[in-house]
Amino acid sequence: MKKLSITLSVFVMILTTACNSKEKADLVIINGKVLTIDEANPEAEAVAIKGEIIIATGTTKKISGMIEKGVTKVIDARGRLVIPGFNDAHVHFGPLDPDYIELRYTTDPSVITEKVKQQIARSRPGELIRGGHWEHEMFIDKKWPTRELIDMVSPDNPVILSRADGHSALVNSYVLEKSGITGDTPDPFGGEIWKDPATGEPTGILKETAQRLIRTGAVNVRRTPEEEAERVWQGYLMALKEARELGVTSIQIPGNADFEMYERLYNEGLLTSRIDIGKSLTEDTALLAEYSELMKKYPKSGNWIRFGYLKAFIDGTIGSGTALMFEPFADNPESTGLAMMPYDKLESMVITADRFGFQIGVHSIGDKGNNWTLNAYEKAQQVNGKRDSRHRDEHTQTLQLSDIPRFAKLGVIPSMQPTHCITDKRFYEKRVGIERCKGAYAWRSLIDEGSILAFGTDYQVEPLNPMEGLYAAVTRKDRLGEEGDGWFPEQKLTMEEAIKYYTLGSAYAQFMEDRKGMIKKGYLADIVITDRDLPVVPETEIMKTKVDYTIVGGNVVYDSGK
Repeated sequence: MKKLSITLSVFVMILTTACNSKEKADLVIINGKVLTIDEANPEAEAVAIKGEIIIATGTTKKISGMIEKGVTKVIDARGRLVIPGFNDAHVHFGPLDPDYIELRYTTDPSVITEKVKQQIARSRPGELIRGGHWEHEMFIDKKWPTRELIDMVSPDNPVILSRADGHSALVNSYVLEKSGITGDTPDPFGGEIWKDPATGEPTGILKETAQRLIRTGAVNVRRTPEEEAERVWQGYLMALKEARELGVTSIQIPGNADFEMYERLYNEGLLTSRIDIGKSLTEDTALLAEYSELMKKYPKSGNWIRFGYLKAFIDGTIGSGTALMFEPFADNPESTGLAMMPYDKLESMVITADRFGFQIGVHSIGDKGNNWTLNAYEKAQQVNGKRDSRHRDEHTQTLQLSDIPRFAKLGVIPSMQPTHCITDKRFYEKRVGIERCKGAYAWRSLIDEGSILAFGTDYQVEPLNPMEGLYAAVTRKDRLGEEGDGWFPEQKLTMEEAIKYYTLGSAYAQFMEDRKGMIKKGYLADIVITDRDLPVVPETEIMKTKVDYTIVGGNVVYDSGK
């Protein structure tokens, strides 16, 4: 009987092996250049997917054996690059507004006047006009705009035009009057009302918390609740369409967003990017308890709609001159930036939320702002004990060199957006001086000290297109191109590294590196096929690269037809 038992066991083993070897896939990609981001198996030719999981990688010959005629969908990559789907670790994602005035890359301020005029011609008197993404450092004269730029075409409408970073806004006289903002209005804590030095009157630029003073007096647009709801719904569909066409398969939203809307999209089969949604950082224990219940509903063990991290702001931006610095700005010696709250308040909030077990992310731009954030995280470890919290430093733009090793030591994630580097480098040296620039966008230095970066875009501050981020990470050059090795080239990354931190690094930041961010057996089948071989194309070709296929959870959600 013992001999028979052994024989049966061997037979079962052989049968099981045979069955496994004949496992068929729902979708296969063949003849590709697969950059897996898996150090143990960095390259392959083909991928097999069943359901929403990758079941094998390997040669085209091997994977072709998993094709079931008439059942398995086959994508012939024809030598194209195959990589994990892009995971945007910091993106202000939501419904798009078809009436929003897009001012990105504007160089002539008169274009702003004309675009506002055109939108007002399509609007009713009193209707709110919104737009933004302007950057005064891109203007021909590099001067901050004033309300006179738009007053001439907007006497009867409130106009709010946000700067690219969202930390400053240009408003017209209509808004200033409705808001009661005059030359006598004092600056609020953490904000500035810019005033003409000659007249003392507001220029129309409101920085940071001064934007909270805005009262538009806008008339209501005549839409029924049903029309408004449909407008918002279509806005979500527009945003998701943009994301999938750019290969963005995962989205991490800092702060608040509508869980129920994304749940509806998921239930209707229309959610084509995985979503993490956080909340605002607080030390209100009752509110933290509510967050805990919400996290149970959208747990980290989930794969589609998950509770993210708690977000706070400690300072502003370099562009607006409101980042919190240890020393005054080189071009404004009277200012060291603006703290959004006292340090003691930040520390108390971080310690309390950490005690509840939440992941925390703090918007930190200036060297002092980043230092405060690291100090608060370190204090939380001392008070609550060290755990795998993966607290995040959102942006990590300007660092004291002595703070760089602290990230890895404390286990803090530098959540960075490479395009900020090539946008801001035009004025960084002017604003903070050469010496402090050595700690700006210090990707290589952080990696060398053991940090794991998470890459994203900060959309809509910057474009959602990951190709611009990859270009920035490997060149540190202007988008229009320039001679030389780039801005502080010692901080550049290789293309393989840039892709890694845009995929696996971002997955690590959200505790998903065990199932997302690599093309590997057992991982979620979120995959992108591009029309150019990113690791080898000239740098001038990187931003021209397009996505031909986007696959999320084993489903082809975008096909360029090429």
